Amino acid sequence: METLMTITAGVLFTVGTYLMLSKTLLRIILGMSLFTHGVHIMLMAINGLKRGAAPLLGEEAESYTDPVPQALILTSIVISFSLTAFSLVLAYRTYKEHGTDDVEQLRGQDNE
Repeated sequence: METLMTITAGVLFTVGTYLMLSKTLLRIILGMSLFTHGVHIMLMAINGLKRGAAPLLGEEAESYTDPVPQALILTSIVISFSLTAFSLVLAYRTYKEHGTDDVEQLRGQDNE
């Protein structure tokens, strides 16, 4: 299962990188979002899919799972969601002000 998750993360990295290299702001933001989702899946794959009980003191279980990777991923999801929301609002405001979302036109360069 970890192999499938690693391949999925690699596909998300590839598509995210392709979108971040494009010229429009919306594609750049979507690429950044896909890239962060790839990071989340990669962190899950690195941790491994371990089975066990919750790490409680009163439980008598044979094995316990580590809750730290899931907590880090949950925190990262919240941060990436807020970053994506802020970037979308910023891109919308840029489009309303300048009338374009092309990065080269926003730099002031000619398309040749």
